[in-house]
Amino acid sequence: MTREDMLLQFATRRHFFSRCGVGLGKLALLSLLSDEGIFAEPATNNPMQAKPGHFPAKAKSVIYLFMAGGPSQFELFDFKPSLQKYSNQAVPDSLIAGKRFAFMDSFTKEKPKLLGTSRTFKQYGRGGAWVSDLLPHIAGISDGVTFLKGVSTENFNHGPAKCFVNTGSTRFGRPSMGSWITYGIGSESSDLPGFVVLQSGPRGPRGGAALWSSGFLPTSYQGVPFRSGGDPILDLSRPMGISSETQRETLQTIRDLNLSELGASGDSEIATRIASYEMAYKMQTSGPELIDFGKESKDTLEMYGAEPGKASYANNCLLARRLVERGVRFVQLYSGGGPIIMQWDAHKDLVFNHEKMCGHTDQPIAALLRDLKQRGLLDSTLVVWGSEFGRLPMSQSGNGRDHNPHGFTMWFAGGGEWSLDRLLRRDASISRVTARRAA
Repeated sequence: MTREDMLLQFATRRHFFSRCGVGLGKLALLSLLSDEGIFAEPATNNPMQAKPGHFPAKAKSVIYLFMAGGPSQFELFDFKPSLQKYSNQAVPDSLIAGKRFAFMDSFTKEKPKLLGTSRTFKQYGRGGAWVSDLLPHIAGISDGVTFLKGVSTENFNHGPAKCFVNTGSTRFGRPSMGSWITYGIGSESSDLPGFVVLQSGPRGPRGGAALWSSGFLPTSYQGVPFRSGGDPILDLSRPMGISSETQRETLQTIRDLNLSELGASGDSEIATRIASYEMAYKMQTSGPELIDFGKESKDTLEMYGAEPGKASYANNCLLARRLVERGVRFVQLYSGGGPIIMQWDAHKDLVFNHEKMCGHTDQPIAALLRDLKQRGLLDSTLVVWGSEFGRLPMSQSGNGRDHNPHGFTMWFAGGGEWSLDRLLRRDASISRVTARRAA
């Protein structure tokens, strides 16, 4: 039996599809598409090598602030005077007629009543954005934020809805957003993963690792969960009794064996394995330095509300800035995970829930945007705030709100295009051009 026969004998489904149906026509098409830049660059021994995008772009990194559980837009950003006026009245038949809110039958047997909010809303900044008193710090930077209201999704259950927002599908198995981005343009960090996940709460969000999975892409591009205290990754430190020289020689031998196998089989997963060993070795130095806040000023720590060595959302926001500062391409911060009391899922006692969750996130998020801006990183970093869905304008249990996939709020900042100042300058420029053409 030849070596090729042995490889085919143990071929995975990915290997099978990579070998079947290869003809001259397919090879010619592949060459043409590659010439046009349709496909990403082929994998090298460093799958995360930075690559240029198809078009010039100002954003080099993404920080995705994910509020797990579904915050209520009516308590945060979406001021509805009419809802206040008709609060505690029966929901009009016109609102629940048809299929749009048919999912409500899954949660309630009686006709619900409308529910206004107990929060105080004000308009802030030159843009006049409505923000509630739950978010005083974010209200102060509202002119640097673009609010996108009326966002909709395809599922009203937490797990599938989170999967849809992160991967574009309600079914597990598709690559996540961070995986696609790092697959397409790589990462500018040589000693940290290109896609990092930071979690707060007793456990991660519903859906777990599938939310940052690489799906059918090579596993190089999956998200790597970090801790905010101790080693960023468990078992990262060198074992006791193993010297740095011994470890380096061992890794070099493994690398040589893997390269030999890579040359024979062309399996991208072997390149992934090589890169993961190298990354783990480099992170033994870069990881502890990353989470060491010793060089951060007292003012910076106080601005975030961060405490060195403590697992918190504030520490994670500061870590996010330090990660993009070091060239990491995609950072995702999850707020919420664990029992209902530790996530944004306010089916009852909405006031207590959102006061607690906003208390954890408002100050550090605003500090993150200010910090990025003063360091010159905001134009090259796109910051996204969102969740899997929003909440209904109806009452549940008298003091809570149910899931609403048909209308909720997200906001964006940075990335070179999302600030109010830039939008106003662009609109003014368009107006001048239009005036000249009219003249």
